[in-house]
Amino acid sequence: MASAPSKLYADDVNLVVVLLDTNPFFWSSSSLSFSQFLSHIVSLLSVKKQKQIKANQDERFIGFCIFLIYEQLSKEEPEGRIKSSLFSGSLSMALCYIQRAFHSGALHPHPRILCLQGSPDGAEQYVAIMNAIFSAQRSEVPIDSCYIGAQNSAFLQQASYITGGVHHKPQNLDGLFQYLMTIFATDLHSRSFIHLPKPVGVDFRASTIDMGYICSVCLSIFCKQHKKCSTCGSVFGQGQSEAALASDKKRKTPET
Repeated sequence: MASAPSKLYADDVNLVVVLLDTNPFFWSSSSLSFSQFLSHIVSLLSVKKQKQIKANQDERFIGFCIFLIYEQLSKEEPEGRIKSSLFSGSLSMALCYIQRAFHSGALHPHPRILCLQGSPDGAEQYVAIMNAIFSAQRSEVPIDSCYIGAQNSAFLQQASYITGGVHHKPQNLDGLFQYLMTIFATDLHSRSFIHLPKPVGVDFRASTIDMGYICSVCLSIFCKQHKKCSTCGSVFGQGQSEAALASDKKRKTPET
């Protein structure tokens, strides 16, 4: 039986997976409209002549999605609240698409992921996002990130730093196309010849908080004050003698 042909690397074949933030809560308060944002993205994708654009056109769940969006919009939300986007899910889908592209043709393209996000980070997605980032690092897939929100994203900074990508936060959104062309349009081979923004002060915290509460027993950190530690079960506010007595009762074995 003939062995399967090995993959051939090509310097002129690149695979760029673009992740766009379509969170309506963010775009309703952004100075840049969503239509203007899409025009910048379309202009970026239209630069190279020899290109193939494949968009996700899966319509199997479109009816369910419309119903779910209508149901969510009907609920009352607190004023001034902007929900985070499901960045972990989109990043995992991008990695799956890259793996399918590796096994579909004879040429092995140089892959990278470009994330354009404006929504704030969701602390509940930290574990899933870090797992996806480490998967991209093992697969040698750089993650470029462009944050267009008010405050910078710690997750995007970590993703670009760990995978060897480029992170940048544009100061003027009206010139977004210029930032995309000069920073993110370059392929991986050409990046060794140009000067790109370097990571400065990467925030490696899972969630940015003003005040943290630390359990004196297991050293777990909490964003909010609780009466009991959810990790070790210690009750906060007890005296030293009461805590020692409670610990002795747990260790004491029942008499037979």
